[in-house]
Amino acid sequence: MNWDKLFSFSKSHAPRWLVLAIDLIICMAAFFMAYILRFNFQLGSDEIQQAIKLAPLVFGIRLISFYLTKTYSGIVRYTGTQDAVRIFIALTSGTLFLIACNLVNFVASDEVMVPSSIIIIDYLICMMAMTSSRLTYKILYQQIRSESPKKTQVVIYGAGQSGLITKRTLDQDNKINYKVIAFVDDSHEKAGKRIDGVPIFPGTDLKTVIERNKVDELVLSIQNISKSRKRDIIETCLSYDIKVKNVPPVERWINGELNYRQIKKVNIEDLLERDQIELDTASMSRNLRGKVVLVTGAAGSIGSEIARQVLSFYPKKIILLDQAETPLYELEQELFEKFRHNKAALSCFEICVGDIKNVNKLRRIFERYRPNVVFHAAAYKHVPLMENNPTAAVATNVFGTKILADTAVEFNTERFVMVSTDKAVNPTNVMGASKRVAEIYVQSLNYSAFNSNTKFITTRFGNVLGSNGSVIPYFKKQIAEGGPITVTHPEITRYFMTIPEACQLVLEAGNMGNGGEIYLFDMGQPVRIVDLAKKMIKLSGLSLGKDIQIEYIGLRPGEKIAEELLSDAENTTPTHHPKITIAKIKPFEYGVVSDVIGELITMLAREDNEEIVLKMKQIVPEFISNNSVYEALDDLKIS
Repeated sequence: MNWDKLFSFSKSHAPRWLVLAIDLIICMAAFFMAYILRFNFQLGSDEIQQAIKLAPLVFGIRLISFYLTKTYSGIVRYTGTQDAVRIFIALTSGTLFLIACNLVNFVASDEVMVPSSIIIIDYLICMMAMTSSRLTYKILYQQIRSESPKKTQVVIYGAGQSGLITKRTLDQDNKINYKVIAFVDDSHEKAGKRIDGVPIFPGTDLKTVIERNKVDELVLSIQNISKSRKRDIIETCLSYDIKVKNVPPVERWINGELNYRQIKKVNIEDLLERDQIELDTASMSRNLRGKVVLVTGAAGSIGSEIARQVLSFYPKKIILLDQAETPLYELEQELFEKFRHNKAALSCFEICVGDIKNVNKLRRIFERYRPNVVFHAAAYKHVPLMENNPTAAVATNVFGTKILADTAVEFNTERFVMVSTDKAVNPTNVMGASKRVAEIYVQSLNYSAFNSNTKFITTRFGNVLGSNGSVIPYFKKQIAEGGPITVTHPEITRYFMTIPEACQLVLEAGNMGNGGEIYLFDMGQPVRIVDLAKKMIKLSGLSLGKDIQIEYIGLRPGEKIAEELLSDAENTTPTHHPKITIAKIKPFEYGVVSDVIGELITMLAREDNEEIVLKMKQIVPEFISNNSVYEALDDLKIS
């Protein structure tokens, strides 16, 4: 017997030895009560002596059965079905063993040790006394706890099995005194009923429940809910300054059981998520299965997610190219961990450290692997940084793209999908202008005379949640440090999309493209950054102006108030996918584009920032600098 465990003591609940001792006392009392009831409260000396003589045997049987079934291991105030089952098994097995001893004694001596009626009465009294004692303690504990002046009143959204488990998990949390006052569920069939004595209200009554009760927290415990509905619930709670927490999917529960530590605050990403995208997976599988795929910028947030999604379509080989050593190593370790039991998948990806500006490196990659599809996500993307480093922006975003695209044509790559940005539309900064120049080049290359096989497809979208340099991780860091949160302008807005959603649309656009298109993604409604900051403060359980401040620091170099997905001269045509449209843009003649971009690239050696920016303004006339040292160049006559 493990005595250390048995006699362990916790300040938060009764020690196991005490629970075991009480159970044994109950059993002994039940045994003697069985004798009293059997003989109608008229025990003779013989019956008393017999009961005293048999008590050690009954005691030993109960002790062994309790130890084997661990009836004493549960926390009494959280008694549940499993505890009742353990008690039933322990008492039933012990009673059956006592009956067996009785039969053996009867066969041997033609006498029974204990009358059968006493065994049955003892069993019934023990069963009733042990279970009722535990339930009584549980009820008393919950009653005393509910009367505590310090309690957190909780509403659970979702009245299914997950909601019930969530309630019982919260009941077991000793650190915070939770009191579940209501369930809310979108199923009207459940409305008006109760779970564990707690009423269920329809989803339409959420505001009423909040207004009529002092609700401190709402826990989302519903496994199947649309992103839009989830967003509405969170927005409603935030408007009443109610904390919102989320229960993870069942598959992420620890050993199939929910732990209260897994119930975490919702993130701002939950407010910006949209409903799942329907993809033409069958067509994508035909175009990617068994193919060699090259992903540039594979260590970045977009490139790595493209790689993960492409791997699900069983390519022959996927080459992951990036110059960032540490993130690339981390991606490699992630894939090794994911596919460590799948040798075929492990041999499917190849890690390559290299720069897209390195002509020789790219040629060796194309010569060795002959990629059928290229997803080009490598780029410099940080607006203020590139505003101060135009040479670096043009070298990577323009020159690197040109080398990659030219090499793809040379080696007859089937598809070249370029990941662009909404900042390429009416650019106000060097980064956006460099991406627009790259767009112009690959689009013109698609229609060039010497390109007979490669389809060049461009995709444009806005900010992605959680990407490197995204405002959301930056705000989270500022909140963690106590603020202030710095916002550039009170009216600045941005489009947002999740990384998986953006990459799914990149794959879909790359699959449907015939070459030369610039695909635009439905980014939803633009979000005011200051509103985003305020919601993040509320989600963190803080108060704006009291716990944390927002400071306006002015637009950064090259930054504009609102991003656009289309320039004034563009319009769109729909596709079969409701979230993807095609920008109708007249392509430039390859010969002209090649010459002017060649001139731009030649300027890189001189590293004259003004000369480079002026040349970009000539190539992209709509490039008008904003809050930048290059605004003076806009006044020059562009020839």
